[in-house]
Amino acid sequence: MAAQTRMTRQRKVILDELRKVTSHPTADEIYEMVRPILPRISLGTVYRNLDLLAETGEILRLEHAGAQKRFDGNTAPHQHVRCTKCGRVGDVMKPLDVPAFNRLDVPGFTVTTARVEFEGICDECMTKN
Repeated sequence: MAAQTRMTRQRKVILDELRKVTSHPTADEIYEMVRPILPRISLGTVYRNLDLLAETGEILRLEHAGAQKRFDGNTAPHQHVRCTKCGRVGDVMKPLDVPAFNRLDVPGFTVTTARVEFEGICDECMTKN
């Protein structure tokens, strides 16, 4: 974490609990995960800490148009796939062949990052239909 950002107990519990799961939970779900450990924590505190952890690169914030933000404790390079029916998010751990950033020539821009997102229908939703 950045030098000016202290790792508070609340922040550490949120980070630890998020890193235990691969379900890419929402802030509300993380709130429910940490309440048994921190019964007095507020939902607002969870939101603020998740935003801070994402800004400092400790976690990933996953934002999809029209969907709640989700969070990922795994910051290793990987992509995500989102179910268009239920919103479930999964990891895609296979390496992708993408052009190197230093070879990207986008007039008027300096490319600093790229994100590839996949959409589909999860197995659970497929069996429901």
